[in-house]
Formats: sequence, structure tokens, C-alpha cells
Amino acid sequence: MLKFSYKECIVYPGKVNPGFRKSKVFCVMKRVLYPGSFDPVTNGHLDLVERASRLFDQVIVAVAVNSGKTPMFDLEERKQLIKACCGHLDNVEVVTFEGLIVDAIRQYEAQAILRGIRAFSDFEYELQMALMNRSMREECETVFMMPSEGNSFVSSRMVKEVARLGGRFEHCVPDVVVAAVMEKIRQK
Repeated sequence: MLKFSYKECIVYPGKVNPGFRKSKVFCVMKRVLYPGSFDPVTNGHLDLVERASRLFDQVIVAVAVNSGKTPMFDLEERKQLIKACCGHLDNVEVVTFEGLIVDAIRQYEAQAILRGIRAFSDFEYELQMALMNRSMREECETVFMMPSEGNSFVSSRMVKEVARLGGRFEHCVPDVVVAAVMEKIRQK
């Protein structure tokens, strides 16, 4: 079921009067699903969430189970870290899911998938994923966004690797994530 929000929208009145007018109408709420493992969430991820929150009525950050990875943080820990970092954004919801992204799109009634692209090598993989998703669900759209220049080199994998080797990574993640990563390293 589609959700509607009551707000001002631009309505095209027809061919007789080609000018635009503002009218109070019911508009379809535009939701984007931002899936990922977020292990841990980085400033690059949060940059995309923040910017997407200005483009969409609702951003659903979907923390995924990735059976191909051994996570530093469990699913609930990752969800809570993202919530702590996005608390100031009223239109951001953080959920967990396991399975196909197209199923999560249906479950959360999103109109698009948000994916970040740091380099051309990311694009090749993301394009294949977008096309596969569309082949399974024709109306499944993917929106690609690039992180800001200062975050274009940041990845969760690199953050964990640098942290484990004792290097500086504080500029790549929020303070709450720095503390959580350091605690995980101390526990090992």
C-alpha cells in the first residue's frame, strides 16, 4: 500500500493553461532504501544518508546480513550505531533485513535503492547489481550517489584494517563509532 503525505506540490493544470500553479494535493511519499552491511558505518555512508534525506521524504537505512563477510559488529550493534549517528534526521529510519534487496523494497514500500559509488570500479559492480534487481522486479530503480570528496576513499573494510593495525582512522567515522571500534579491538 502506498503512503501519502499532504503537502504542497506543483500541479500541471493542463493544455489550456500551460502555466504551473501550486495546489494542495495528496502526493505519493517517496522512499529510498539504502542497503548495506555498514560494518562499521562511516562518514561516507552518513554523507549519503544526510544528502538523501534532503531528496526523499523518507530514507530507510537497511542494515543487511551478508553471509560472505565476518562482521566486527552484530546486526543489532550496527543498527544502533547508525541510529546514534542519524538521530538528528527525522526522516531516516534504520531497519535490519536478510535476503534480497528487491524483497526489502517491497516490504518497506520504497520507490528506489540508494547506492554509493566511490570509484569507477564500484560502478561496474553496482551496475550489475542494479540490472539484476531490475530483472527480478521491473519497477526497481537505483539511484547512484557519490560521497563528498573528503569521503571518497573511505570504506568500512579499510577502517577496520587500519584500526586493527593501530593507525589513525578517527577522521573516517563519527566519535561513537571510533569508541565502538576501539572497544571491539580491545575485546579481542
